[in-house]
Amino acid sequence: MHGRIRTWGPGALVLLPTVLLLGYFVYGLIAWTFNTSLTDKHNARPVPTNHVGLENYVNLFGEERFLNSLKNLGVLTVAFIVGTLIFGVLWALLLEKGVAGESIFRSVFLFPMAISMIASGVVWGWLLNPSQGADARGLNRLFEILHLNFLENPWWTAGSRWTTMASIALPAVWQLSGYIMALFLAGFRGIPNELREAALVDGTSTYQLYRHVLFPQLTPVALSALIITGHMSMKMFDLIMSVSGAQYITEVPSVYVWQMLLTSDQAKAAAISIFLLLVVALVIVPYLIYVNRAEKRS
Repeated sequence: MHGRIRTWGPGALVLLPTVLLLGYFVYGLIAWTFNTSLTDKHNARPVPTNHVGLENYVNLFGEERFLNSLKNLGVLTVAFIVGTLIFGVLWALLLEKGVAGESIFRSVFLFPMAISMIASGVVWGWLLNPSQGADARGLNRLFEILHLNFLENPWWTAGSRWTTMASIALPAVWQLSGYIMALFLAGFRGIPNELREAALVDGTSTYQLYRHVLFPQLTPVALSALIITGHMSMKMFDLIMSVSGAQYITEVPSVYVWQMLLTSDQAKAAAISIFLLLVVALVIVPYLIYVNRAEKRS
């Protein structure tokens, strides 16, 4: 018994401060938020709160504004994931074949990741200025100068939900595509050359090589990219606020939470936060289980 204590005791003491901090500031605050979501704390008045069970959650799904924010989030997530995967995989394919100055291109593609979402949102908010014609600004002004007037766009102020949220996703795609490129490039470089050589000896074309040999090896990388971009889109707040501000047409649940906190509706804000936490958990937990089982098999 004493020998076991000597073995794991020092390690436990080193980890104890971290465990205590995580327990209080992460899991403790999650528990507090969940408890708040079950109350009737809908204003700033210092009155006793009562527990109302799941009433706040039921009311959310009967509220048109919340449902609109969910639809916006769904479109934003699809546009963000598809955009980052297309550009990330394309750049990885180009660099994987070997180009002169590869390190420079890698740095250029990865550089946007060093910029905060707020900073890139401010710049892209100017670039996506919806003014057209003589008052055009940003990209619309560039199209005006190049006599490409047909490309002028109202961007995030357009009536279509897909056009609006795709415009909001554009800065995020620009910022995260380099990261996805790095993931897939590392995946390509991790494939043994023997597989390529064996496929070429069998007379496979370039398309068949990538379709039947290389891409199947990148399934774990693709899954990781989907999980990372998916959960990032669900938490996106700063980019939306810096591009369009808190507006109904671009509102997602994270922005809605902030709006509810401004009106001191803590119960509704907590309910939305817990709902987002559950959605993210439904995406990430199965992935963690899959990774853990894959490691055990290997």
